[in-house]
Amino acid sequence: MAGINLNRITLNSTGVFMLQRLNHLFTVLLILIGLSLLIFMTNADLDLVRLVALPNHQWPGMTQQPWPMIYRLAPIPGLLLGCAALIIFAAGYLFSSVKKYRREALFIVLFLALGPGLIVNVVLKNHLGRPRPQELAEFGGQYQFVQFWQRGTAGGNSSFPSGHAAIAFSLMAPWFFLHRKKPRPARLFLYAGILFGLLVGVGRIMQGAHFPSDILWAGGLVYLIGATLSCFFQFDRCSQDHDG
Repeated sequence: MAGINLNRITLNSTGVFMLQRLNHLFTVLLILIGLSLLIFMTNADLDLVRLVALPNHQWPGMTQQPWPMIYRLAPIPGLLLGCAALIIFAAGYLFSSVKKYRREALFIVLFLALGPGLIVNVVLKNHLGRPRPQELAEFGGQYQFVQFWQRGTAGGNSSFPSGHAAIAFSLMAPWFFLHRKKPRPARLFLYAGILFGLLVGVGRIMQGAHFPSDILWAGGLVYLIGATLSCFFQFDRCSQDHDG
């Protein structure tokens, strides 16, 4: 009987855990949809890039620092994070002192591969075909503006979402497994990822390469993928079990 009751308790705790995570994901998705509606209703995508564009269809971010430098630096922190995670994951098979970090290292590798890698740059950017601001007829290009949910005709490596912003936002990766055990460092990673992603996103808008909604969904998708992946790794669940 005791065994049956224990199984029921385990099942109930698993259900509560999954419900909490689903509520969190749904809340984040609602925020993204709400901000997207605000961008749509205010025509912020076009109005903001019109403010940025210079006469003769020039974009200040292409030549004026610090935007070219930020563009070049954008992928580096995320790539360094991924390389460090790969080294730790491999070293965990050789050194017992590193073995306990293998799970977190695997999470970071999968997070980068699925988020900025597969979902953003392969599935979405290569298939949605949203023209970039610099490709619009209004700014000397050949395409008409389309909303981010509409399929465009610009082909691969399109505007939605921003790949550079996505890899910059990925600095938040440690947040997903640290926020219960070490909340202060976790918040630092979360804030650093958000701020760096926004900075890179502003730079890409200044370069005529992206719209605000491209940046919003780059960050939103990266966060949603990280939160979903953390459900499978059950970092929150492990932390709760350990605290109990």
